[in-house]
Amino acid sequence: VQLVESGGGSVQAGGSLRLSCTASGFTLERDDVGWFRQAPGKECELVSSIESDGTTVYSDSAKGRFAISRDSNKKTVFLQMNSLKPEDTAVYYCASVGSRFRLVSRCSRGYKDSRFLERWGQGTQVTVS
Repeated sequence: VQLVESGGGSVQAGGSLRLSCTASGFTLERDDVGWFRQAPGKECELVSSIESDGTTVYSDSAKGRFAISRDSNKKTVFLQMNSLKPEDTAVYYCASVGSRFRLVSRCSRGYKDSRFLERWGQGTQVTVS
């Protein structure tokens, strides 16, 4: 049971990337899923989240540039990132939690807590120059 992020990389300012968060051993259908990021020397911050009912949330920095969505296979959540800026450079993590509980900003690689059905991926580096 794990989450695996992919799609990170290096891109020039103004470019785009699409991050994927894929569940292995379970589905994300009933979970709230969030994308978080942490830059060196900075705190972990929520970029965007999507609840089990489809409600989406975006940070002020992500609004208008990023879009979160779920795949119909119920096992993948995407983060489409457009108009990337150097300040978007960070390690991006996806996390899932049971819909009865709340996503917590922790940016902890591989963290799991079965009490809350909380799972974190290993992270993927995004570098914008």
